[in-house]
Amino acid sequence: MEELKNRILAEGQHLGSGILKVDSILNHQMDPGLMYRMGEEFVRRFSGVQVDRILTAEVSGIGPALMTGLILGVPVVYARKQKPLTMSGPVYLEVAPSHTKGGEVLLLVSAEFLHKGENVLVLDDFLASGQTIEKLIRMVQSARANLVGIAAVIEKTFEGGRDSLQKYGVPIEVLARITAMTDDGHFTFAD
Repeated sequence: MEELKNRILAEGQHLGSGILKVDSILNHQMDPGLMYRMGEEFVRRFSGVQVDRILTAEVSGIGPALMTGLILGVPVVYARKQKPLTMSGPVYLEVAPSHTKGGEVLLLVSAEFLHKGENVLVLDDFLASGQTIEKLIRMVQSARANLVGIAAVIEKTFEGGRDSLQKYGVPIEVLARITAMTDDGHFTFAD
């Protein structure tokens, strides 16, 4: 998606250790128009796939997932990182690594929001090592729902996450695939 790539080139910062700061685009501030156009692009790319529900992770996956869900007319569920008092009953719980937090985070989804037999699209902000997406997929599997696709806004191809997700045999769609980042702020895209 050219608009997204141009925004990454203009506003993205490589902080070292493979960390890409896109706070003005996705991780702290969001441009609603850009989020909507990303949703339209995901819907276009998954046009032949029946999606009943979208699953993402708190916080940065919510914007693009919500816009995609709005256009598709399906609910969006996000994995919480802390269990609120209102979350009672059975939950799906996974532990995922976080590069930006420098440790691990909990991912929790109330079982009432993932249903057996539903077709679920997993959509997150980044595809890097693939570990967070893999934890979301495990939740889909635990619910005995059907994984029908994997989507991410930005992929850092040099971290190999796509390779680890190929085994699921579903389409993987990413809007901007970065193959290299330099400390002086140069980004190389796959497309």
